[in-house]
Amino acid sequence: MPENTSNNKLHVIKIGGNVIDNSENLYHFLKSFTAIEGHKILVHGGGKVATQLSDTLGIESKLVDGRRITDIETLRVVTMVYGGLISKNITAQLQRFGTNAIGLTGADGNFIKAVKRPVKSIDYGFVGDITKDSVNAEDISKLMQAGFSPVFAAITHDGDGQLLNTNADTIASALAVALSDIYETTLIYCFERKGVLQDIDDEDSLIREIDPQRYEELKEQQIIHSGMLPKLDNAFKAISCGVKSVIIGHAEDLGNIGDSKPFGTRLSKKQ
Repeated sequence: MPENTSNNKLHVIKIGGNVIDNSENLYHFLKSFTAIEGHKILVHGGGKVATQLSDTLGIESKLVDGRRITDIETLRVVTMVYGGLISKNITAQLQRFGTNAIGLTGADGNFIKAVKRPVKSIDYGFVGDITKDSVNAEDISKLMQAGFSPVFAAITHDGDGQLLNTNADTIASALAVALSDIYETTLIYCFERKGVLQDIDDEDSLIREIDPQRYEELKEQQIIHSGMLPKLDNAFKAISCGVKSVIIGHAEDLGNIGDSKPFGTRLSKKQ
């Protein structure tokens, strides 16, 4: 493990479409990302751009329970958008701010492999699922030690030449877990709220800290339910697998980390 304190810290940060879709929000977010000390990895999807391009090309976007069905035509679109347009726009902006970013998919450097999701009641098409051996942590670490900040698009591969569309939240978690053997790793999910709220309609009701015991209490009280449950379940799973902490917060507040100010909701093991 590197001895230098800042060289031993890693932030894995996932941004959602609400940041990508707004150039001003993206500008401020990437500026804040640059200000974070130590190693850092950015994970992104494609926002609305993939859907807009599909519509322009006459390709129907198919969703089941909010999940995109990735047929071969859709895979071509998301590869172009995620791995091309958005990836290169983000890396160019980061270079502008002084972060030596390198835009990647899981296929580049054989960094993230996945397996095609098996067909059960629904055929999701060319969608990749992450396994425990998916991430090539050693080579990603070498890239960061050489001074690069990886920017991963939500595209993986199966090792046999097939690209796969893969959930960006899952990729971020897998990267954080795999690299926690080498670095003191913090996983950050940036979305459109300040964090986990006591009252969903009150942005000032932010819950600053949640440990596993508090999480169980909040679930029993129905304060945390529905859509937030899988996100927090995955977060605590990452923590149990070696990630130091997981933070869920608003993208516009990311700069607070660089200023050592409170940011979002921090999930961690019970102290």
